Amino acid sequence: MNKEMYDLAAWTIKSAKSAGADDCKVSINSERLVQISYREKKPENIKEASTKGLNIQVYVNGRYSSQSTSDLRKTALESFIRNAVATTKLLAEDPFRTLPDPRYYEGRAKVDLSLVDTAYKNLTAEGRHSLVQAVENACLKTGGDKVISVTAQEQDGYQESVLMTSNGFEGSAENTYFVAGAQMTAKDEGDRRPMGGTFVVTIDQKAMPKPEKIGVEAAERTLALLGAKKIKTETLPVIVENRNVSRIFGAVLSAMSGRNIQQKQSFLADKKGQKIGSEHLTLIDDPFLKGGLGSRLYDGDGFATKKRTMIERGVLNDFYIDWYYSRKLGWEPTTGGSSNLFIPPGKRSVKEIMKGLGRGIFITGFIGGNTNLTTGDGSIGIFGHLFENGELTQAIAEMNIADNHLKLWNRVVEVANDPWIYSSQRFPSLVIDRVVVSGI
Repeated sequence: MNKEMYDLAAWTIKSAKSAGADDCKVSINSERLVQISYREKKPENIKEASTKGLNIQVYVNGRYSSQSTSDLRKTALESFIRNAVATTKLLAEDPFRTLPDPRYYEGRAKVDLSLVDTAYKNLTAEGRHSLVQAVENACLKTGGDKVISVTAQEQDGYQESVLMTSNGFEGSAENTYFVAGAQMTAKDEGDRRPMGGTFVVTIDQKAMPKPEKIGVEAAERTLALLGAKKIKTETLPVIVENRNVSRIFGAVLSAMSGRNIQQKQSFLADKKGQKIGSEHLTLIDDPFLKGGLGSRLYDGDGFATKKRTMIERGVLNDFYIDWYYSRKLGWEPTTGGSSNLFIPPGKRSVKEIMKGLGRGIFITGFIGGNTNLTTGDGSIGIFGHLFENGELTQAIAEMNIADNHLKLWNRVVEVANDPWIYSSQRFPSLVIDRVVVSGI
């Protein structure tokens, strides 16, 4: 734990109580980040920044407010804290706003989540620039004369935080992160200029693919979009690519949140214990994955984290209920949001699955889209490839799928063996049967 941040948090709580607060929660966050991008083989953006901020949540006379500042000098904080308490007293009462019952702080796991790359401090400007240049050069070489432009990027950072409450919670966390990728725009028929690319995110730089591989993949994904056309509206099996499953599954996660349930904006509000997907759909939330982008020992309320099976063989087991909405709903709290999410992988590769499906669409990206969280009805644009007998035959674009999430996930017929590991949502590709794909 950073002693300076810890001491400041403790002093802030003491000061807030002295100023008249009944209770308070203080979080202090610090981050150093570096960001570099190249375009046309020249640096386009170079950014290096260190930031530090303090947030205080004040509870006084049944009232609540959350206020933040980046001026952490004690002389400035004294005035900030007094004003925070004084302005909170002017707000309307909210009887549901309290600090959590301290019993939910108990049971915190004592494990090393391996969230810091110890070699981070050894990174150099030369090394960062070399990485971005390698990504860009590989993308340009692979794209050849089809390239209009390439933007290659790198970002890395070190984050540190302290969370403390006036009723006994104390916690600290630190992590590093690394991001690398490229976007490419290509020449196509007429005035079409498809854009594609790839980005990866890791906690440890050694877990990243080679920069040349990242650049090649960014170019290949863009070139695969050339010649894309609409096909006739058809009912087909689709395979949603691993890295894109989170995009369409996001509506399910939103419907599982306490806020949306309490606001009557959730198509899952009354579905606990019921079947909402096929037997192939299991969702595990695991905060203890070593090196996981969503790993944590406590959540934003200070609750000790637990591994949970949110959906089991299609049956909805649980919701994401933080302390505040648990009180409004009269429900037992769980946690306010997800950590690392897994859909257990299957046994076959996407290519093997394609061979058995005959004709279908491999979805490699989504465009736009919206979902009515109250009903589950949704619509989203897609692009990808038509496949027949295991072979990709035609790039497709400007098409759309519309369905209801309570029906869609019941038509998951297989899960591939390829979880996308560069995300906190480590989903494999999913096969969904009988999807109406709207085109011509």
